[in-house]
Parts: sequence; structure tokens; C-alpha cells
Amino acid sequence: MPQADIEGLRAGYEAISRGDFERPFRDVNPDFELTTPPGINAGTYRGREECQAYLDDMTTALETWTVEPEEFFESGDQIVVFVKIRARPKGSSAEIEIRNGHLWRLRDGKPLSMRFFPAPEQALEAAGLRE
Repeated sequence: MPQADIEGLRAGYEAISRGDFERPFRDVNPDFELTTPPGINAGTYRGREECQAYLDDMTTALETWTVEPEEFFESGDQIVVFVKIRARPKGSSAEIEIRNGHLWRLRDGKPLSMRFFPAPEQALEAAGLRE
């Protein structure tokens, strides 16, 4: 997997942390799918508009929101990213910090899908990797 693919994902995470939900989806495959685990707004979102709407919905109750990629693991056309998410709900001084795993599939440098896992290790397992 070219380093450019990892840098493209990194730039997308930086854009999300700035509140720019258009940048991460600008270069995705038209049939891009985002799959989220059971819980709030769980499901599969298809295409740029649905994915951007998902992020909008997830962040409306938050004052601040950052997504920091910590580690990248490559396997064929897949990239697993361990991310640290920090958020502060509106009207609160409490900060929430969680780590998740994201499993990306790419073709020719364009993301085809991203699966969100509540535990980073689950993303590695889904990609056929071990930490």
C-alpha cells in the first residue's frame, strides 16, 4: 500500500477534527460504505451524503471533537487505523476519550469502505492481522 494512501487517510482525520466533513469524502469511491457497530446511529451508510450526515448527527451534541490516528497497519488493499477520539459534550466540562479501530478498504488510492470497531484489536482481527 503506498504511503500516499496512509497520508490521504491522515489528512481526512485531520479534516474531521477541524469540523470539515466534506474533505474526507471528496475522493472516495461513489459507492463508499461506512459501517458502524451496534449502538447510537448503528448501521451502514452509503455514499458521500449519507456519510457526511452520519458525522453531522454524531457531533451535534458535542462542543469539541478530535480524531487522532495513532497507528496504521497495512494488509493488501486494507488499512487498519487505531484512533483516539476526544470529545466534550455541549454544556459540560467533562472530556470523553476512547480508542477505536477503523478498517479501510482502498482501490487505486480511493477508499471503498470503512468499518468502525469499538475495540482497535477487533479491526485487526477483521483484517486478518494480529497486534
